[in-house]
Amino acid sequence: MSSVPVLDAAAVYRAVSPERAVEAVRDAFVAHARGEWSMPPKVYVTNYPAGDFRAMPALGGGYALLKWITSFPGNPAHGLPTVTGVVLVSDAANGQLRAVLDAASVTALRTGAAAVLAGEVLGRADAKTASVVGVGVNGQAAARTFLAQGRAVALWDVDSERARSVAAELGAEVAGSLDEALAADLLVTVTPGHSVLLGDGTLRPGQHVSLMGADGPGKAEATDGELQRARLYCDDWEQASHGGELAHAVESGVVTRADVTAIGDVLAGTAPGRESDDEITMFDSTGLAIQDLAIAIAAIAAVGDMDLPRLSL
Repeated sequence: MSSVPVLDAAAVYRAVSPERAVEAVRDAFVAHARGEWSMPPKVYVTNYPAGDFRAMPALGGGYALLKWITSFPGNPAHGLPTVTGVVLVSDAANGQLRAVLDAASVTALRTGAAAVLAGEVLGRADAKTASVVGVGVNGQAAARTFLAQGRAVALWDVDSERARSVAAELGAEVAGSLDEALAADLLVTVTPGHSVLLGDGTLRPGQHVSLMGADGPGKAEATDGELQRARLYCDDWEQASHGGELAHAVESGVVTRADVTAIGDVLAGTAPGRESDDEITMFDSTGLAIQDLAIAIAAIAAVGDMDLPRLSL
Protein backbone atom coordinates (compact mmCIF):
# COMPACT_ATOMS: atom_id res chain seq x y z
CA MET A 1 0.00 0.00 0.00
CA SER A 2 1.38 3.42 -0.96
CA SER A 3 1.03 6.66 0.99
CA VAL A 4 0.49 9.92 -0.90
CA PRO A 5 1.00 13.39 0.67
CA VAL A 6 -2.01 15.71 0.65
CA LEU A 7 -1.23 19.45 0.55
CA ASP A 8 -4.01 21.78 1.64
CA ALA A 9 -3.91 25.49 0.79
CA ALA A 10 -1.73 26.40 3.77
CA ALA A 11 0.78 23.69 2.88
CA VAL A 12 0.96 24.81 -0.76
CA TYR A 13 1.63 28.40 0.29
CA ARG A 14 4.31 27.23 2.76
CA ALA A 15 5.99 25.15 0.09
CA VAL A 16 5.98 27.71 -2.75
CA SER A 17 6.78 31.38 -2.27
CA PRO A 18 5.63 34.02 -4.79
CA GLU A 19 9.24 34.40 -5.95
CA ARG A 20 9.56 30.65 -6.53
CA ALA A 21 6.21 30.65 -8.33
CA VAL A 22 7.48 33.25 -10.83
CA GLU A 23 10.58 31.15 -11.54
CA ALA A 24 8.51 28.00 -11.95
CA VAL A 25 5.97 29.60 -14.27
CA ARG A 26 8.71 31.18 -16.37
CA ASP A 27 10.38 27.79 -16.80
CA ALA A 28 7.05 26.17 -17.68
CA PHE A 29 6.30 28.73 -20.40
CA VAL A 30 9.74 28.13 -21.94
CA ALA A 31 9.47 24.34 -21.72
CA HIS A 32 6.05 24.44 -23.40
CA ALA A 33 7.31 26.81 -26.13
CA ARG A 34 10.16 24.39 -26.86
CA GLY A 35 7.81 21.42 -27.05
CA GLU A 36 9.30 19.78 -23.96
CA TRP A 37 6.05 19.91 -21.95
CA SER A 38 2.69 18.97 -23.44
CA MET A 39 -0.81 20.14 -22.58
CA PRO A 40 -3.98 18.69 -24.12
CA PRO A 41 -6.87 21.17 -24.45
CA LYS A 42 -8.69 22.32 -21.33
CA VAL A 43 -12.21 20.87 -21.08
CA TYR A 44 -15.07 23.10 -19.86
CA VAL A 45 -18.23 21.66 -18.36
CA THR A 46 -20.44 24.73 -18.15
CA ASN A 47 -23.37 25.37 -15.89
CA TYR A 48 -23.92 29.04 -16.64
CA PRO A 49 -24.91 31.41 -15.22
CA ALA A 50 -23.96 29.64 -11.97
CA GLY A 51 -20.42 28.72 -13.04
CA ASP A 52 -18.30 26.08 -14.70
CA PHE A 53 -16.07 23.06 -14.13
CA ARG A 54 -12.69 22.64 -15.82
CA ALA A 55 -10.52 19.57 -16.41
CA MET A 56 -6.88 20.41 -17.19
CA PRO A 57 -4.18 17.79 -17.98
CA ALA A 58 -0.44 18.32 -18.53
CA LEU A 59 2.77 16.31 -18.89
CA GLY A 60 6.33 17.45 -18.19
CA GLY A 61 9.30 17.38 -15.85
CA GLY A 62 8.79 13.70 -15.12
CA TYR A 63 5.20 14.16 -13.93
CA ALA A 64 1.66 14.07 -15.27
CA LEU A 65 -1.07 16.29 -13.82
CA LEU A 66 -4.83 16.52 -13.83
CA LYS A 67 -6.53 19.53 -12.31
CA TRP A 68 -10.28 19.49 -11.67
CA ILE A 69 -11.37 22.96 -10.69
CA THR A 70 -14.51 25.07 -10.54
CA SER A 71 -15.33 28.76 -10.98
CA PHE A 72 -18.61 29.92 -9.42
CA PRO A 73 -18.53 33.75 -9.16
CA GLY A 74 -21.70 33.96 -7.06
CA ASN A 75 -20.37 31.71 -4.30
CA PRO A 76 -18.94 34.44 -1.99
CA ALA A 77 -22.46 35.82 -1.48
CA HIS A 78 -23.31 32.44 0.06
CA GLY A 79 -20.15 32.17 2.14
CA LEU A 80 -18.47 29.81 -0.31
CA PRO A 81 -15.19 30.25 -2.23
CA THR A 82 -15.35 31.13 -5.93
CA VAL A 83 -12.69 28.56 -6.85
CA THR A 84 -12.39 25.03 -5.48
CA GLY A 85 -10.86 21.84 -6.77
CA VAL A 86 -8.05 19.33 -6.58
CA VAL A 87 -4.73 18.73 -8.37
CA LEU A 88 -3.57 15.13 -8.88
CA VAL A 89 0.12 14.61 -9.72
CA SER A 90 1.42 11.26 -10.94
CA ASP A 91 4.84 9.88 -11.81
CA ALA A 92 5.12 10.00 -15.59
CA ALA A 93 7.32 6.90 -15.66
CA ASN A 94 4.99 4.48 -13.92
CA GLY A 95 1.64 6.25 -13.45
CA GLN A 96 1.75 6.13 -9.65
CA LEU A 97 0.03 8.97 -7.81
CA ARG A 98 2.63 11.14 -6.05
CA ALA A 99 0.67 14.02 -4.51
CA VAL A 100 -2.75 15.58 -4.07
CA LEU A 101 -2.88 19.38 -3.83
CA ASP A 102 -5.50 22.02 -3.18
CA ALA A 103 -6.31 23.53 -6.57
CA ALA A 104 -7.31 27.04 -5.50
CA SER A 105 -3.93 27.82 -3.95
CA VAL A 106 -2.05 26.36 -6.92
CA THR A 107 -4.24 28.48 -9.21
CA ALA A 108 -3.65 31.64 -7.18
CA LEU A 109 0.12 31.18 -7.13
CA ARG A 110 0.41 30.61 -10.87
CA THR A 111 -2.10 33.37 -11.71
CA GLY A 112 -0.20 35.92 -9.65
CA ALA A 113 3.08 34.73 -11.09
CA ALA A 114 1.90 34.87 -14.71
CA ALA A 115 0.37 38.34 -14.29
CA VAL A 116 3.50 39.86 -12.78
CA LEU A 117 5.92 37.94 -15.02
CA ALA A 118 4.11 39.28 -18.10
CA GLY A 119 4.29 42.81 -16.70
CA GLU A 120 8.00 42.59 -15.98
CA VAL A 121 8.75 41.08 -19.40
CA LEU A 122 6.43 43.22 -21.53
CA GLY A 123 6.25 46.45 -19.53
CA ARG A 124 8.52 49.44 -20.11
CA ALA A 125 11.96 49.18 -18.56
CA ASP A 126 11.28 52.40 -16.64
CA ALA A 127 7.83 51.34 -15.37
CA LYS A 128 7.28 52.86 -11.94
CA THR A 129 3.68 52.24 -10.88
CA ALA A 130 1.72 49.01 -10.58
CA SER A 131 -1.88 48.29 -9.70
CA VAL A 132 -4.26 45.38 -9.34
CA VAL A 133 -7.96 45.80 -10.07
CA GLY A 134 -10.02 43.11 -8.36
CA VAL A 135 -8.66 41.79 -5.06
CA GLY A 136 -10.24 38.39 -4.74
CA VAL A 137 -7.98 35.39 -4.11
CA ASN A 138 -6.17 35.64 -7.45
CA GLY A 139 -5.92 39.43 -7.34
CA GLN A 140 -4.38 39.16 -3.88
CA ALA A 141 -1.88 36.66 -5.29
CA ALA A 142 -0.88 39.14 -8.01
CA ALA A 143 -0.44 41.87 -5.39
CA ARG A 144 1.69 39.59 -3.20
CA THR A 145 3.84 38.74 -6.19
CA PHE A 146 4.42 42.39 -7.09
CA LEU A 147 5.42 43.05 -3.48
CA ALA A 148 7.69 40.00 -3.40
CA GLN A 149 9.43 41.36 -6.49
CA GLY A 150 10.12 44.58 -4.60
CA ARG A 151 7.53 46.67 -6.43
CA ALA A 152 4.93 48.83 -4.66
CA VAL A 153 1.36 48.14 -5.77
CA ALA A 154 -1.98 49.94 -5.45
CA LEU A 155 -5.26 48.02 -5.16
CA TRP A 156 -8.79 48.79 -6.29
CA ASP A 157 -11.96 46.74 -5.94
CA VAL A 158 -15.68 47.37 -6.35
CA ASP A 159 -15.84 46.54 -2.65
CA SER A 160 -13.81 49.42 -1.23
CA GLU A 161 -13.72 47.92 2.25
CA ARG A 162 -12.23 44.72 0.89
CA ALA A 163 -9.59 46.74 -0.97
CA ARG A 164 -8.65 48.56 2.23
CA SER A 165 -8.56 45.35 4.27
CA VAL A 166 -6.41 43.48 1.75
CA ALA A 167 -4.07 46.44 1.34
CA ALA A 168 -3.58 46.63 5.11
CA GLU A 169 -2.94 42.90 5.34
CA LEU A 170 -0.40 42.84 2.50
CA GLY A 171 1.28 46.19 3.05
CA ALA A 172 0.00 47.54 -0.27
CA GLU A 173 -1.59 50.89 -1.10
CA VAL A 174 -5.21 51.67 -1.99
CA ALA A 175 -5.77 53.44 -5.31
CA GLY A 176 -7.62 56.74 -4.94
CA SER A 177 -10.03 55.80 -7.72
CA LEU A 178 -10.58 53.28 -10.48
CA ASP A 179 -9.20 55.74 -13.02
CA GLU A 180 -6.04 56.08 -10.95
CA ALA A 181 -5.62 52.31 -10.80
CA LEU A 182 -6.19 51.94 -14.55
CA ALA A 183 -3.47 54.52 -15.24
CA ALA A 184 -0.63 52.45 -13.70
CA ASP A 185 2.38 51.60 -15.82
CA LEU A 186 1.83 47.91 -15.00
CA LEU A 187 -1.83 47.01 -14.66
CA VAL A 188 -3.32 43.66 -13.65
CA THR A 189 -7.07 43.14 -13.98
CA VAL A 190 -8.65 40.21 -12.14
CA THR A 191 -12.38 40.89 -12.40
CA PRO A 192 -15.13 38.32 -13.09
CA GLY A 193 -15.09 39.45 -16.73
CA HIS A 194 -18.85 39.93 -16.93
CA SER A 195 -18.56 43.63 -17.84
CA VAL A 196 -16.01 45.62 -19.80
CA LEU A 197 -13.43 47.40 -17.67
CA LEU A 198 -11.24 48.88 -20.41
CA GLY A 199 -13.33 50.82 -22.91
CA ASP A 200 -12.02 52.36 -26.13
CA GLY A 201 -9.22 54.83 -25.38
CA THR A 202 -8.78 53.88 -21.72
CA LEU A 203 -5.10 52.96 -21.84
CA ARG A 204 -2.34 55.45 -22.56
CA PRO A 205 0.79 54.82 -24.67
CA GLY A 206 3.44 52.80 -22.88
CA GLN A 207 1.15 50.93 -20.50
CA HIS A 208 1.07 47.19 -20.00
CA VAL A 209 -2.01 45.28 -18.84
CA SER A 210 -2.24 41.63 -17.82
CA LEU A 211 -5.87 40.63 -18.44
CA MET A 212 -6.54 37.78 -16.02
CA GLY A 213 -10.32 37.85 -15.62
CA ALA A 214 -11.71 36.66 -18.94
CA ASP A 215 -10.91 32.97 -18.62
CA GLY A 216 -14.02 31.46 -20.11
CA PRO A 217 -16.54 31.85 -22.95
CA GLY A 218 -18.49 35.11 -22.95
CA LYS A 219 -16.16 36.94 -20.55
CA ALA A 220 -14.33 40.17 -21.46
CA GLU A 221 -12.47 42.95 -19.66
CA ALA A 222 -11.58 45.04 -22.75
CA THR A 223 -13.37 46.16 -25.90
CA ASP A 224 -12.33 45.05 -29.38
CA GLY A 225 -11.28 48.63 -30.06
CA GLU A 226 -8.92 48.67 -27.09
CA LEU A 227 -7.41 45.34 -28.11
CA GLN A 228 -6.74 46.75 -31.56
CA ARG A 229 -4.69 49.59 -30.07
CA ALA A 230 -2.29 47.16 -28.38
CA ARG A 231 0.48 44.73 -29.15
CA LEU A 232 -1.09 41.43 -28.11
CA TYR A 233 0.31 38.46 -26.23
CA CYS A 234 -1.28 35.36 -24.72
CA ASP A 235 -0.40 32.28 -22.74
CA ASP A 236 -1.84 29.88 -25.34
CA TRP A 237 -3.49 30.78 -28.64
CA GLU A 238 -6.00 27.92 -28.71
CA GLN A 239 -7.34 28.71 -25.26
CA ALA A 240 -7.21 32.48 -25.64
CA SER A 241 -8.93 32.52 -29.02
CA HIS A 242 -11.79 30.30 -27.87
CA GLY A 243 -12.31 31.12 -24.21
CA GLY A 244 -10.13 34.08 -23.26
CA GLU A 245 -10.05 37.84 -23.62
CA LEU A 246 -9.21 37.56 -27.31
CA ALA A 247 -12.18 35.33 -28.15
CA HIS A 248 -14.69 38.10 -28.90
CA ALA A 249 -12.18 39.98 -31.08
CA VAL A 250 -11.25 36.80 -32.95
CA GLU A 251 -14.92 35.98 -33.50
CA SER A 252 -15.58 39.46 -34.90
CA GLY A 253 -12.53 39.23 -37.16
CA VAL A 254 -10.58 42.18 -35.76
CA VAL A 255 -7.82 39.96 -34.31
CA THR A 256 -6.14 37.02 -36.06
CA ARG A 257 -3.50 34.57 -34.94
CA ALA A 258 -0.86 36.64 -36.74
CA ASP A 259 -1.64 39.52 -34.39
CA VAL A 260 -0.85 37.58 -31.20
CA THR A 261 2.45 36.33 -29.76
CA ALA A 262 2.77 33.56 -27.17
CA ILE A 263 4.63 34.79 -24.11
CA GLY A 264 6.51 31.51 -23.99
CA ASP A 265 8.10 32.38 -27.32
CA VAL A 266 9.19 35.75 -25.93
CA LEU A 267 10.69 34.11 -22.85
CA ALA A 268 12.41 31.47 -25.02
CA GLY A 269 13.92 34.21 -27.17
CA THR A 270 12.21 33.17 -30.40
CA ALA A 271 9.78 36.11 -30.62
CA PRO A 272 10.09 39.82 -29.80
CA GLY A 273 8.56 41.50 -26.80
CA ARG A 274 7.94 45.22 -26.45
CA GLU A 275 9.72 47.16 -29.21
CA SER A 276 9.08 50.76 -28.17
CA ASP A 277 8.24 52.79 -25.07
CA ASP A 278 5.02 54.01 -26.71
CA GLU A 279 3.50 50.60 -27.35
CA ILE A 280 0.55 49.43 -25.32
CA THR A 281 1.06 45.76 -24.49
CA MET A 282 -1.71 43.38 -23.46
CA PHE A 283 -1.31 39.86 -22.10
CA ASP A 284 -4.36 37.57 -22.26
CA SER A 285 -4.10 34.89 -19.59
CA THR A 286 -6.48 31.95 -19.64
CA GLY A 287 -4.49 29.80 -17.21
CA LEU A 288 -2.53 26.77 -18.39
CA ALA A 289 -2.16 23.30 -16.95
CA ILE A 290 1.60 23.53 -17.51
CA GLN A 291 1.64 26.44 -15.04
CA ASP A 292 -0.22 24.32 -12.49
CA LEU A 293 2.23 21.49 -13.12
CA ALA A 294 5.18 23.82 -12.50
CA ILE A 295 3.74 24.99 -9.18
CA ALA A 296 2.88 21.41 -8.17
CA ILE A 297 6.40 20.18 -8.94
CA ALA A 298 7.88 23.05 -6.93
CA ALA A 299 5.58 22.18 -4.02
CA ILE A 300 6.48 18.48 -4.12
CA ALA A 301 10.19 19.35 -4.17
CA ALA A 302 9.76 21.51 -1.07
CA VAL A 303 7.67 19.08 0.97
CA GLY A 304 10.72 17.57 2.72
CA ASP A 305 9.89 16.89 6.35
CA MET A 306 6.60 18.83 6.36
CA ASP A 307 4.04 17.12 8.57
CA LEU A 308 1.30 16.39 6.05
CA PRO A 309 -1.76 14.16 6.02
CA ARG A 310 -1.42 11.20 3.71
CA LEU A 311 -3.77 9.26 1.51
CA SER A 312 -3.37 5.49 1.61
CA LEU A 313 -3.92 3.74 -1.70
